Amino acid sequence: MAQKPSIPKGTRDFSPVEMARRNYIFDTIRQVFRLYGFQPIETPAMENLSSLLGKYGEEGDKLLFRILNSGDFVSKVPEDALGRKESNELSGLICEKGLRYDLTVPFARFVVQHRNEITFPFRRYQIQPVWRADRPQKGRYREFYQCDVDVIGSSSLLNEAELVQIIDDVFTRLKIRTVVKINNRKVLAGIAEIIGESERMTDITVAIDKMEKIGLEKVTEELQERGLSSEAVEKLKPILLLEGDTAGKIEQLSVILSDSETGMKGVEELSTLFAYISRFNLNTTAELDLTLARGLNYYTGAIFEVKALDENIGSICGGGRYDDLTGIFGMPGVSGVGVSFGAERIYDVLLHLGLFPKENAEASKALFVNFGPVEEDYALKILAKLRDAGVNAEIYPESDKVKKQLVYANKKEIPYVVMAGTSEIESGKLALKNMTTGEQMVVSSEELIKILLGTN
Repeated sequence: MAQKPSIPKGTRDFSPVEMARRNYIFDTIRQVFRLYGFQPIETPAMENLSSLLGKYGEEGDKLLFRILNSGDFVSKVPEDALGRKESNELSGLICEKGLRYDLTVPFARFVVQHRNEITFPFRRYQIQPVWRADRPQKGRYREFYQCDVDVIGSSSLLNEAELVQIIDDVFTRLKIRTVVKINNRKVLAGIAEIIGESERMTDITVAIDKMEKIGLEKVTEELQERGLSSEAVEKLKPILLLEGDTAGKIEQLSVILSDSETGMKGVEELSTLFAYISRFNLNTTAELDLTLARGLNYYTGAIFEVKALDENIGSICGGGRYDDLTGIFGMPGVSGVGVSFGAERIYDVLLHLGLFPKENAEASKALFVNFGPVEEDYALKILAKLRDAGVNAEIYPESDKVKKQLVYANKKEIPYVVMAGTSEIESGKLALKNMTTGEQMVVSSEELIKILLGTN
């Protein structure tokens, strides 16, 4: 008996209906990106592991999907390495490539590799799948799409401000109520400095980034497990729990971080960014969140995370400033900033809240019933006119029973059925049936086009 086919956990098939909904998301995001002057690029699904490792932190490296080398890769592994059975060591010997973890590191590689072909500041967007060897759960998949938008080659905070505008524009069009949480890695570095734990910056950010998921008590335990002293943790807690509005928190940080040059630089950047934001007429709320850390090591300045207000699903968009990501590829001193929209989570939010458009823009609007060769020839000429006018339409391929053809139209949720028998052909007309109301009328081809385009 043949084994029942399946797909890997954390991946999904998409039906035509689901694809139409996904394309609605992609098209909406793409339209906004273009409005702000961004241009598309694509990079390969796989990258050299040397390009990926060490860019996402310790936990990120564990989630990289590695690709076995071609050919008899085991024969090239030293016997003593095989005997030790150490997976990390072995993977380094038998895997030279990996599936991309995100779009930002491949983008940095792209910029360096094509530096003589692009114009700086370089404004790019990229909509492609990424892969992470994570534990599948609600809103978290092993294969998922990211929709990235970045500016590289400029350190101006106007770029961050425009990204907030883009976030607002996208989610306003999608009708999702959101909040943009903003922090700054320099502020976090300043906090680490004043509590006497500058060398444990990574440990601090990895732990406090879990605050919303596990709470302050568990974060405190993790910080201590990572080697922070009890005194440092006690100094950190009240800073993370600062109360008040954004302006008030920035004012308090100016006092708390007054002895940290790096921290004060971060406070200044936050102040400038929120001043920009205050000038915009946004539907999205933007607020300072000092527990936001974004555990990726390459962030150096402003960091962003977007949450849906009406659906508890985690971050649906995030990103930040990276000052020297291209430096690891031999092009130092090039600052960039960007955000990534999580298409899968946005899809789930739209679905759960019933926000997808009722009409499927990619579905056929009309089905021509096939009565036989003569009627088929007449219908094909009209069908060509519809398609020339931009109307999605199809003809049933066989001259089967009319009932069967109508059932087909109903199952595909095609709103109109067009019929042309002997009398319609003689009069140069068509019989049009509204499959929702059951109403039927006789129309000319010109009238048919107007009705289907909604201009009648």
